Amino acid sequence: MTTYSFFATIARMKYIERWALMRNARAENLSEHSMEVGMIAHALCTIGNVRHGRQLDADRAALIGIYHDASEIITGDMPTPVKYYNRHIRTAYREVEAAAEDHLLDRLPEDLRPVYEEIFRGRENDENEAYMRRLVKAADKLSALIKCLEEENAGNREFRTAKLSTQAALDKMAEELPEVREFMEEFLPPYGSTLDELA
Repeated sequence: MTTYSFFATIARMKYIERWALMRNARAENLSEHSMEVGMIAHALCTIGNVRHGRQLDADRAALIGIYHDASEIITGDMPTPVKYYNRHIRTAYREVEAAAEDHLLDRLPEDLRPVYEEIFRGRENDENEAYMRRLVKAADKLSALIKCLEEENAGNREFRTAKLSTQAALDKMAEELPEVREFMEEFLPPYGSTLDELA
Protein backbone atom coordinates (compact mmCIF):
# COMPACT_ATOMS: atom_id res chain seq x y z
CA MET A 1 0.00 0.00 0.00
CA THR A 2 1.23 3.51 -0.83
CA THR A 3 1.84 5.81 2.13
CA TYR A 4 1.80 9.61 2.17
CA SER A 5 3.83 11.91 4.39
CA PHE A 6 1.69 15.08 4.34
CA PHE A 7 0.42 14.89 7.93
CA ALA A 8 3.69 13.59 9.33
CA THR A 9 5.38 16.60 7.72
CA ILE A 10 2.73 19.04 9.00
CA ALA A 11 3.25 17.61 12.50
CA ARG A 12 6.81 18.96 12.36
CA MET A 13 5.49 22.51 12.82
CA LYS A 14 6.29 22.06 16.50
CA TYR A 15 10.01 22.05 15.63
CA ILE A 16 9.99 25.39 13.77
CA GLU A 17 10.92 28.21 16.14
CA ARG A 18 9.54 31.67 15.47
CA TRP A 19 11.17 35.05 16.07
CA ALA A 20 14.62 33.64 15.32
CA LEU A 21 16.40 37.00 15.23
CA MET A 22 15.05 38.09 18.61
CA ARG A 23 15.95 37.16 22.17
CA ASN A 24 12.87 35.43 23.59
CA ALA A 25 11.88 35.11 27.23
CA ARG A 26 9.90 32.06 26.08
CA ALA A 27 10.34 30.35 22.72
CA GLU A 28 7.30 30.05 20.48
CA ASN A 29 6.97 27.35 17.86
CA LEU A 30 4.97 27.37 14.64
CA SER A 31 2.45 24.84 15.93
CA GLU A 32 1.53 27.05 18.91
CA HIS A 33 1.28 30.12 16.70
CA SER A 34 -0.90 28.35 14.12
CA MET A 35 -3.33 27.13 16.78
CA GLU A 36 -3.63 30.66 18.15
CA VAL A 37 -4.18 32.14 14.68
CA GLY A 38 -6.88 29.55 13.99
CA MET A 39 -8.63 30.37 17.28
CA ILE A 40 -8.51 34.14 16.71
CA ALA A 41 -9.57 33.83 13.05
CA HIS A 42 -12.61 31.83 14.20
CA ALA A 43 -13.42 34.55 16.75
CA LEU A 44 -13.09 37.35 14.18
CA CYS A 45 -15.44 35.57 11.76
CA THR A 46 -17.91 34.88 14.58
CA ILE A 47 -17.89 38.58 15.49
CA GLY A 48 -18.50 39.41 11.83
CA ASN A 49 -21.40 36.99 11.55
CA VAL A 50 -23.11 37.86 14.84
CA ARG A 51 -22.58 41.62 14.89
CA HIS A 52 -22.18 42.63 11.26
CA GLY A 53 -24.51 40.24 9.43
CA ARG A 54 -21.75 38.54 7.46
CA GLN A 55 -21.91 34.98 6.20
CA LEU A 56 -18.39 33.80 6.92
CA ASP A 57 -17.40 30.19 7.53
CA ALA A 58 -15.71 30.55 10.93
CA ASP A 59 -14.74 26.86 11.02
CA ARG A 60 -13.03 27.17 7.65
CA ALA A 61 -11.23 30.31 8.85
CA ALA A 62 -9.89 28.36 11.82
CA LEU A 63 -8.66 25.63 9.49
CA ILE A 64 -6.98 28.16 7.19
CA GLY A 65 -5.35 29.70 10.26
CA ILE A 66 -3.99 26.32 11.32
CA TYR A 67 -2.37 25.80 7.90
CA HIS A 68 -1.51 29.43 7.08
CA ASP A 69 2.25 29.07 7.69
CA ALA A 70 2.62 25.38 6.80
CA SER A 71 5.16 26.21 4.08
CA GLU A 72 7.56 27.30 6.84
CA ILE A 73 8.13 23.62 7.65
CA ILE A 74 10.25 23.69 4.49
CA THR A 75 11.37 27.34 4.32
CA GLY A 76 11.77 28.03 8.04
CA ASP A 77 10.40 31.20 9.61
CA MET A 78 11.65 34.12 7.53
CA PRO A 79 12.03 37.13 9.88
CA THR A 80 9.62 39.94 8.98
CA PRO A 81 12.31 42.62 8.48
CA VAL A 82 13.97 40.37 5.90
CA LYS A 83 10.75 39.17 4.24
CA TYR A 84 9.49 42.72 3.68
CA TYR A 85 12.86 44.43 3.12
CA ASN A 86 11.96 45.33 -0.46
CA ARG A 87 9.57 44.39 -3.27
CA HIS A 88 12.06 42.02 -4.95
CA ILE A 89 12.68 39.98 -1.80
CA ARG A 90 8.94 39.81 -1.02
CA THR A 91 8.16 38.61 -4.58
CA ALA A 92 10.93 36.02 -4.45
CA TYR A 93 9.75 34.81 -1.05
CA ARG A 94 6.17 34.41 -2.35
CA GLU A 95 7.57 32.15 -5.09
CA VAL A 96 9.50 30.12 -2.51
CA GLU A 97 6.34 29.81 -0.36
CA ALA A 98 4.31 28.61 -3.35
CA ALA A 99 6.98 26.04 -4.24
CA ALA A 100 7.03 24.83 -0.61
CA GLU A 101 3.23 24.51 -0.62
CA ASP A 102 3.42 22.49 -3.84
CA HIS A 103 6.00 20.24 -2.20
CA LEU A 104 3.67 19.65 0.75
CA LEU A 105 0.63 19.07 -1.46
CA ASP A 106 2.60 16.50 -3.46
CA ARG A 107 2.71 14.43 -0.26
CA LEU A 108 -1.05 13.80 -0.47
CA PRO A 109 -2.95 11.22 -2.54
CA GLU A 110 -4.26 12.79 -5.73
CA ASP A 111 -7.92 12.58 -4.70
CA LEU A 112 -7.32 14.56 -1.47
CA ARG A 113 -4.98 17.19 -2.89
CA PRO A 114 -7.70 19.56 -4.22
CA VAL A 115 -9.24 19.87 -0.74
CA TYR A 116 -5.96 20.96 0.85
CA GLU A 117 -4.94 23.08 -2.12
CA GLU A 118 -8.11 25.10 -1.57
CA ILE A 119 -7.25 25.52 2.11
CA PHE A 120 -3.74 26.73 1.22
CA ARG A 121 -4.69 28.94 -1.73
CA GLY A 122 -8.36 29.82 -1.45
CA ARG A 123 -11.40 29.86 -3.66
CA GLU A 124 -11.33 32.21 -6.63
CA ASN A 125 -13.97 34.91 -7.10
CA ASP A 126 -15.56 34.37 -3.70
CA GLU A 127 -16.05 37.65 -1.79
CA ASN A 128 -16.75 35.94 1.53
CA GLU A 129 -13.58 33.89 1.13
CA ALA A 130 -11.54 37.00 0.34
CA TYR A 131 -12.90 38.84 3.39
CA MET A 132 -12.37 35.79 5.59
CA ARG A 133 -8.73 35.52 4.46
CA ARG A 134 -8.22 39.18 5.38
CA LEU A 135 -9.44 38.28 8.87
CA VAL A 136 -7.01 35.34 8.98
CA LYS A 137 -4.18 37.77 8.15
CA ALA A 138 -5.41 40.02 10.94
CA ALA A 139 -5.48 37.02 13.29
CA ASP A 140 -1.84 36.37 12.36
CA LYS A 141 -0.97 39.96 13.30
CA LEU A 142 -2.98 39.73 16.52
CA SER A 143 -1.06 36.59 17.47
CA ALA A 144 2.20 38.47 16.83
CA LEU A 145 1.03 41.38 18.99
CA ILE A 146 0.07 38.97 21.77
CA LYS A 147 3.58 37.50 21.62
CA CYS A 148 5.04 41.01 21.90
CA LEU A 149 2.83 41.75 24.93
CA GLU A 150 3.84 38.48 26.60
CA GLU A 151 7.53 39.23 26.06
CA GLU A 152 7.09 42.76 27.36
CA ASN A 153 5.30 41.46 30.46
CA ALA A 154 8.21 39.06 31.02
CA GLY A 155 10.54 42.07 31.17
CA ASN A 156 12.00 41.54 27.69
CA ARG A 157 12.44 44.88 25.87
CA GLU A 158 13.63 43.11 22.70
CA PHE A 159 10.10 43.16 21.24
CA ARG A 160 9.31 46.86 21.77
CA THR A 161 9.76 47.94 18.11
CA ALA A 162 7.98 44.81 16.87
CA LYS A 163 5.09 45.70 19.17
CA LEU A 164 4.87 49.25 17.80
CA SER A 165 4.96 48.20 14.14
CA THR A 166 2.49 45.35 14.70
CA GLN A 167 0.13 47.64 16.61
CA ALA A 168 0.31 50.19 13.78
CA ALA A 169 -0.48 47.52 11.18
CA LEU A 170 -3.45 46.31 13.23
CA ASP A 171 -4.75 49.86 13.74
CA LYS A 172 -4.75 50.27 9.96
CA MET A 173 -6.53 46.92 9.46
CA ALA A 174 -9.12 47.91 12.08
CA GLU A 175 -10.11 50.93 9.97
CA GLU A 176 -11.56 48.55 7.35
CA LEU A 177 -12.26 45.46 9.46
CA PRO A 178 -14.53 46.28 12.42
CA GLU A 179 -14.08 42.74 13.73
CA VAL A 180 -10.41 43.50 14.38
CA ARG A 181 -11.19 46.72 16.23
CA GLU A 182 -13.77 44.99 18.40
CA PHE A 183 -11.45 42.08 19.22
CA MET A 184 -8.70 44.54 20.18
CA GLU A 185 -11.06 46.56 22.39
CA GLU A 186 -12.84 43.66 24.08
CA PHE A 187 -10.45 40.71 24.14
CA LEU A 188 -6.89 42.02 23.88
CA PRO A 189 -6.62 43.91 27.23
CA PRO A 190 -6.71 40.78 29.47
CA TYR A 191 -3.70 39.23 27.67
CA GLY A 192 -0.74 39.36 30.02
CA SER A 193 -2.92 39.19 33.12
CA THR A 194 -2.01 36.73 35.84
CA LEU A 195 -4.12 33.60 36.31
CA ASP A 196 -5.62 35.12 39.48
CA GLU A 197 -6.54 38.30 37.57
CA LEU A 198 -8.16 36.28 34.78
CA ALA A 199 -10.20 34.32 37.35
